[in-house]
Amino acid sequence: MSLLDIRGLNVYYGESHILRDVDLSVAPGQMVCLIGRNGVGKTTLLKSVIGLLRQRSGAVRLQGREFSAMPPHARARSGIGYVPQGREIIPQLTVRENLLLGLEALPGGMAKNRHIDPVVFELFPILEKFLARRGGDLSGGQQQQLAIARALLGKPKLLLLDEPTEGIQPSVVLDIERAVRRIIETTGISVLLVEQHLHFVRQADWYYAMQKGGVVASGPTTELSKQVVDRFLSV
Repeated sequence: MSLLDIRGLNVYYGESHILRDVDLSVAPGQMVCLIGRNGVGKTTLLKSVIGLLRQRSGAVRLQGREFSAMPPHARARSGIGYVPQGREIIPQLTVRENLLLGLEALPGGMAKNRHIDPVVFELFPILEKFLARRGGDLSGGQQQQLAIARALLGKPKLLLLDEPTEGIQPSVVLDIERAVRRIIETTGISVLLVEQHLHFVRQADWYYAMQKGGVVASGPTTELSKQVVDRFLSV
């Protein structure tokens, strides 16, 4: 059984038809990458999975459970973590306070959970050094690590990552790549990400290429041809 199963998904912005009959699945412990040029619907798809956008038709299931009618907070507590494009950490809060917000996805929320799992410091050591620093004072790469760590503290089964390497220096990109692979290998969490960085795309097990709101190609990333890369990843 797929962990995430999407069938015939249609999403609109007003009367504009954005996602068109999208079919997609993510297996347990799998890393799946969405590729495509800007504006083809990749971010819309992630927002639809987490519930920030409502679908017009189709089915979205997690572990066989239909959850299209659930609000975002219920989906988070059902096992979906989301790191949006732009990270959306809270700049005036400290690193520790930003991390604690991730515990809201656990049963009982922050009222019953105050422990920061040290595994996030193993994945992102810099965060432990900067616990008292304000989130807004971190570099872009450090903020991205904080955003991923925050999502992990909700103990998701599926982690959604939207452009995790956007605007980040190359050395930190590699750190994030390694951390994501380690998350999958050590926890079994599945990852669905939007990414344009070819090296990171190739770390995934499977890709879906999108164009004009629909999936037009898919397959194992080991078979990602130059033709597909030129068509869907070139600026």
